[in-house]
Amino acid sequence: MTRTARLFCLLFAALFVLSLPLLVPSGALLDEERNRMLEELPEESGWLYWLMPAARAEAPLAPLPMDLSPGRVPDQQAFTEAGYSDSSITLSLETLDKDHVVWRIARITVSDPSQLRTATAGKPGSNKLALISSMAQKNNAIIAINANYLSNDPVKTSFEYRMGEKIRTKYNSKKDLLITDELGDLHVFVKSQKDEVEAFQATGRQIINAFTFGPALVKDGQVLAMDPDYGYNPKGREPRMAIGQTGPLSYVLVLAEGRTKDSQGVTHQELADFMLSLGCTQAFNFDGGNSATMVYNGGYYQQKSRNNERAQSDMLYFATLAGPEGNP
Repeated sequence: MTRTARLFCLLFAALFVLSLPLLVPSGALLDEERNRMLEELPEESGWLYWLMPAARAEAPLAPLPMDLSPGRVPDQQAFTEAGYSDSSITLSLETLDKDHVVWRIARITVSDPSQLRTATAGKPGSNKLALISSMAQKNNAIIAINANYLSNDPVKTSFEYRMGEKIRTKYNSKKDLLITDELGDLHVFVKSQKDEVEAFQATGRQIINAFTFGPALVKDGQVLAMDPDYGYNPKGREPRMAIGQTGPLSYVLVLAEGRTKDSQGVTHQELADFMLSLGCTQAFNFDGGNSATMVYNGGYYQQKSRNNERAQSDMLYFATLAGPEGNP
């Protein structure tokens, strides 16, 4: 059969398939035939693809590269006061004022692990700093929070990865460790136990991000008892920042505001208990105090202004797969 004749036959078949909804009640038959035809299309018949919009809609969105490149540009019309939603991500925001504490809660579900991302102010491991709000805009973040201020460790005794890039791998027996893997799962390691980390690596899982800070708040669905001697004023009521995982590709970001007339802040144990109440199976405390920053749609989801935002070295954020590449 000549190429022209084959194209004519494929066109006739495509028109026949598109008429089937009037003739055949089975959606399964339509899907099967459409997919078979798409697989058999010659490359020069790409125009025929546009006759089948349903197949185009079902094409999966490409994941982001697992590197420090920015996310895709979000749809500005998808931002609302209550959150953001497109075909690859849903985000809901909630403010809870309870017992003299203002809680800022972001619940996020993504379609691909690559949407959980980190960014650094400069070259990973450098001392360069930037505002979280500036880094969020540069990286097309839908929502962003501060991480562990990795450059603020004068002796650099920490285990740190950012988007698969190893920065340093020194175990700190006094600090807990959070690792995110290629599936987007969170793993916490109390006191950065070397044997546990090595056992995790031996399973074949990849380290995408690693943060030495803590304390770990929830591990394997169990709230942890906080070490009274842990750093960062564990028993004091301070602004706190935490991330938790509630299910596959589902997360919560939590900011407990503090040092204001409306919110006194929380202790480590209060934060741990709160993360468990949200359904977290794993949860980890990030840098708090004046470092605690949550940026949404170019603004702050908290009582904060650009005048008192602290410049830091790194952040964690979520991005969309649905938008174009490039700068916002």
